[in-house]
Parts: sequence; structure tokens; C-alpha cells
Amino acid sequence: MSNPFEAAFQAVPFGVVLLDEHQGILWCNATASVHLDLDPFRDTGQKVTNLLRDPALVAALEAKGTPDDFRITTLRPGQTLLMQVRLYDQGRRLILCHDVTEADRMEVMRRDFVAHVSHEIRTPLTVLAGFVETMQSIALEGPEQDRVLDLMRQQTVRMEKLVQDLLTLANLEGSPRPAIANWLPLLPFLQSAWSDAQHLSEGRHQIEMERPERAGLEVAVEESELSSAIGNLMSNAVRYTPAGGLIRLSTIWRGDGYLEIKVNDTGIGIDRQHLPRITRRFYRVDKSRSRETGGTGLGLAIVKHAIGRHGGELLVESTPGTGSTFTLTIPPARVRDGQSASSAAPGPAVQASDAAVPDPY
Repeated sequence: MSNPFEAAFQAVPFGVVLLDEHQGILWCNATASVHLDLDPFRDTGQKVTNLLRDPALVAALEAKGTPDDFRITTLRPGQTLLMQVRLYDQGRRLILCHDVTEADRMEVMRRDFVAHVSHEIRTPLTVLAGFVETMQSIALEGPEQDRVLDLMRQQTVRMEKLVQDLLTLANLEGSPRPAIANWLPLLPFLQSAWSDAQHLSEGRHQIEMERPERAGLEVAVEESELSSAIGNLMSNAVRYTPAGGLIRLSTIWRGDGYLEIKVNDTGIGIDRQHLPRITRRFYRVDKSRSRETGGTGLGLAIVKHAIGRHGGELLVESTPGTGSTFTLTIPPARVRDGQSASSAAPGPAVQASDAAVPDPY
């Protein structure tokens, strides 16, 4: 093969294998060599089906005319190749291969996502449709009518929350990383999350907040995203901690400059086997309990994406029956002490009695 054509085939973003009329390998580019584990020098002249024994490839090479495209799996774990076989120049064949592993994975995720959303929306819609039909056929009055309307309102709120979480997640996944420019005091984020958790708990839990050791601590974040991340962790702690349990919101500014925002609870905990998957969209450890508590299955996915866009991480430690600790880390470049040097020294630790009642801001 002349150099210009060889260089052109080397530059294409998929594998190319040229065969003679007896299926012997005439030439292959570097991509095909990697994908199909071929040696461009040693394997030249070898019959391709002696080296690649996939039944679909053998059938395509024996087919009359142009066979349909097909997929094969390689020796590399999880890799899938889209294969095409084309006739050229009096019985010779051209094999094209393209790595579609990631594309297939994304397609599976898309199908799963659509299935999950459809399922989550179908349930409240079915309930609403049933109540509407009931009210059209039966004249409800007084307490019974109020009960039905309240149940309809609950299902409407559930759908609104799901749609809002989907929009939030879509915005997070499609937006660039926030610039390190918008410096905001940390304390209001904590106080707002503490207040919302108190409202959700309705007095059923002991909810404490430890003030940051440095009162002037500031973070360079997108305000709505950090609020959503901390709020989701606090609401989860309330939902999955039995009445009388303890929930604590605290911060640590580590010696390496990272800021940790921790939510500890004495809730039901999570089995170790579930921890790697709990931030996936719609993943639920206990599906029935999640629906009872009003969760959409998107909260931790939102937290992970929100903190990840700021260069941080979501860390989880949990013991079933004992409780969980969720930690948001914010990198040093996004954390600073906004006070002057004279007032930046760490203050005394917050006492437990003070932690439960932060000052209004």
C-alpha cells in the first residue's frame, strides 16, 4: 500500500483490516491492531478467522453480498465493537471495527432513565386518575371529600418534586464548572439547612448544628447548588432517622485546606453492598421505604453532581442500625477566611447546648 493511503487509513478513528480473496490479512491499521489484538507484521498473510474465531465474524465473511453490521465482544473486559464487512476489488474484503462500548453504556442508561421516570410518574398519575373518576361518579362531601383532595394534593406535590429534581439534575450535568469568584459566607448555608430540617422533623428529632470554628469562613460556590447539596443530606437524615434520633451538621477546615461539611445521623444505616450505588439516579436501598418517606431517588445524584462541579466529593460512611455520615469536601481553592488576620484565630468549640439553637442571620 502506498504511503499516502496508508497514512490516511491510520488516521481514521476506527479499525481497518484489508483481506485478500482467501480471507488472509493484507494490512491493518493501528486501531484495528489494538481492538482485535492483531500484530501488523506477524499476522500479515494469516487467515483472519484463524485469529478471530467469533461466529458472527465468520458468518459475515462467508455471506453473499453485504452482510448486516454486527457486534462482538473482545478479550478486554466489557469492550464491545461494532463490526462491518464490505466487499471490494473482486472478492477481497474490508473489515471496519468501531468501539461502541461507551455508546452502548449511554444507551442503556438512557433507556433505564426513561423507564424509571415513566414508572415514577405513572404511580401518582394512576392515583390521581382514580380519585378523579371517583369524584365524577360519587358525590363526596365533608371529611371524605377533604381526605380525597388531600391525597390528590400529595400526589401532585410528589410529581412536582420529581420534575424539579429532574430539571436540577439536567442543569447540573449540562453546566460548566462555576468560576472561583463568587465568595459567600458559609454560616448562612448551614443555618438554612438546619432550619429546614427542623421544619421537616416537626420536633421528632434532636437536630444540632456546630458553628464553624472560624466565623468568617467563606466558600466560592454556586449558592443554589451548595444549598441543595446540604439540604438534600439533611432532609435524607430526617427521613431515615427514627423519631428521637440525633442529627448533627458540622464543619471541619482541615490542615490541608479542604473544607468538610458533615451530616451525621443515628438512622437506619446502609449496608456496605449498597454504598457504591447510592448516588445513581433512582437507586433506592429500600424501594418501599423510600416512597413512604417521599423520596424521588434523585437526591444523592444531585448532591454528587453539585459538589463534583466544584471540584469536591461526596463521601459516605454507614453502619446498618447505627447511622450514617455523609461528608461534602470543598477544595482549598474555594475556601478562605474572610475575616482580617487579627480576628481569624479559631474560637472555642461550640457546646452541645448552643449547637442546637443557632442565632438567626
